[in-house]
Amino acid sequence: MLINLLLVIAVVSLNVLLFYYLFFFLKLNKKSISKLDFYKPISIIICAKNEADNLKKCLPKIFKQDYPEFEVVVVNDQSSDATESILKKFKKFYPKLVIVTIDEHIKHWPGKKFALTLGIKTAKHEYLLLTDADCLPNSSNWAKQMSSNFNNSEIVLGFGGYKKRKGLLNKIIRFDTFNVAKQYLSYALAGFTYMGVGRNMAYKKSLFFENKGFAKHLHIISGDDDLFIQEVSNNDNVSVEIVTNAHTTSTAIESWKDWIYQKRRHFTTAPLYKAKFKILLAVILMHNFSFGLL
Repeated sequence: MLINLLLVIAVVSLNVLLFYYLFFFLKLNKKSISKLDFYKPISIIICAKNEADNLKKCLPKIFKQDYPEFEVVVVNDQSSDATESILKKFKKFYPKLVIVTIDEHIKHWPGKKFALTLGIKTAKHEYLLLTDADCLPNSSNWAKQMSSNFNNSEIVLGFGGYKKRKGLLNKIIRFDTFNVAKQYLSYALAGFTYMGVGRNMAYKKSLFFENKGFAKHLHIISGDDDLFIQEVSNNDNVSVEIVTNAHTTSTAIESWKDWIYQKRRHFTTAPLYKAKFKILLAVILMHNFSFGLL
């Protein structure tokens, strides 16, 4: 009797998973490549807090983007390392660099929302492309490929992966990142947009201010790439970009403790998700676990 019951549960879980793959995840397979015919000026925004070493690697890649007109806005968020001096050196060689500095005496909520808001206010262009200081574009066509989706969308969701290294933690992080991306990109194609990643995302400046920015959840550390996207997205204003040229790559955390802390911080926004997204995410998590276990 028990074996039959377990078998039924396993079959039910398998069918639920098959539904998710057929109805959601296969949509990524059918995603067409965007035409590279968008050439309006863009602002690339990077928030940096003690990112001197990463900026040395990131900014040269950013400035080598094959795009007709763009600026790079870097917000120095109260850094105590050499971030300020590094930015000043880059400014001498790259006039497109715009530096925004948040002084140490300014008090603001933890997280990057305040810095990102200042960066967006400073940006002079309507079309914004967001990434982090530790992210490297996969190609010189990253900005062009991501921005091409602005032809028919106000929001563009991209993929930010991690560099392959030795070790179990690195494998787990890359596997987890892939699965998270598989879900948020597929769900967006199906009209259930619930998040993006700050490592690789784009949206219009006017959309940000029409929503009053992050005002509804400014007190929460996370939320700039999920709660905000839930607020401003609809069935008609979101595109996803999955071609390799449009990816960014970061160096993964090497400490189990730091990774667990990062995951816990991301989960702080989950209780504020809309009910339909909670159900969508909980169902596949539950059936992945039960089918794997059984």
